[in-house]
Amino acid sequence: MRDVDVNDVTSKVRDLCIETNYNLSPDMKECLNKAEKNEMSPLGKNILGKLKENLRIAAEDNIPICQDTGMAVVFIDIGQDVHFINGNLTDAINEGVRRGYNEGYLRKSVVADPLRRVNTGDNTPAIIHYDIVSGDKVKITVAPKGFGSENKSRVFMLTPADGVEGVKNAVLQAVKDAGPNACPPMVVGVGLGGNFEKCTSLAKRALTLRADEHSEDPDQASLEKELLDMINKTGIGPAGLGGTTTALAVHILSYPTHIAGLPVAVNICCHVNRHAVCEI
Repeated sequence: MRDVDVNDVTSKVRDLCIETNYNLSPDMKECLNKAEKNEMSPLGKNILGKLKENLRIAAEDNIPICQDTGMAVVFIDIGQDVHFINGNLTDAINEGVRRGYNEGYLRKSVVADPLRRVNTGDNTPAIIHYDIVSGDKVKITVAPKGFGSENKSRVFMLTPADGVEGVKNAVLQAVKDAGPNACPPMVVGVGLGGNFEKCTSLAKRALTLRADEHSEDPDQASLEKELLDMINKTGIGPAGLGGTTTALAVHILSYPTHIAGLPVAVNICCHVNRHAVCEI
């Protein structure tokens, strides 16, 4: 059994909140460089260049990439041989978010009640996903999610008879409905299987995968590629102004499901797809 001080978790979460809001991850930088090189539309190529310039200025001046610094989404993979000491883990994570958003001068976008709409003033509480894994390490992934793209995400409760074509149609419909409002070029996370809530968490976690990472299942890897091609043929393009780069990547995560169902969740993220990872 290994003791992990929750104060270390707080410190790491704080740093990750600032890092991912100020700097694009290396995998997404590479994606944008490739997209600018391959974009066929002159306007689309110009827009991608402007997006890269914005990212450069943010990194050099230590300012947020976007004014919407998101609702903090935190994935915590906890080794089963870990014992947390000196406090409550959930409180420690939220304290890290609080410090990160206050000390990083990041916009506070969370309201305490969905209807009364009173801002909490520190961007807490975070959305926290816990998983127990083998070992004695703690992996922390922070993925701030802006709501321009989040609002365009969808859940489809398909039937088994809809099959793979139904999945393709659902993903494509979600992207078309999102159009320019999801700040394309976008990254598309797809969750397949499980049930209503499981497929959505899969889609969210899919967005934290490296841009060049593909499903270990060859059929799903092939489907990822096909969906990316289909999305980029919609012509929505960078900023929704036309072009051949509507999406930078499509990631699929799946889980076993019921004989009577085929749940599909589509979680769309804007071109920065903020995420940062560390291990304690």
